[in-house]
Amino acid sequence: MEILGSSLRVAVDELEPAIAVYERLTGEQALRFERSGVSVAAVGCFLLMSGPPATVDVLRKVAATLAVKDVDEALHTLREVGAEIIAGPSPTPIGRNLVARHPDGSVFEYVDRRPD
Repeated sequence: MEILGSSLRVAVDELEPAIAVYERLTGEQALRFERSGVSVAAVGCFLLMSGPPATVDVLRKVAATLAVKDVDEALHTLREVGAEIIAGPSPTPIGRNLVARHPDGSVFEYVDRRPD
């Protein structure tokens, strides 16, 4: 499995003011989308999230989002190393994702840009 990059997950109370800060820090424009009642903005290597506290509290448990070439390949490799698949693979606005708990207990989201 090839990891292409990672995004740092940042839970914020208000998305718009946070977007302005991170756009200024990175010099990049936000890519906005909504998922399961959570407003999300990808700004450079940051993934800003805002929404209902109960939902955002669950999202805070995911250490990072890792971009991979193919979620199916990631799924196979994760199973080989003994990871627990918590969610997915599922379609997203830009491809597919899955969430896995590694044998050490850390939790990561894996995403690709391949349509289902």
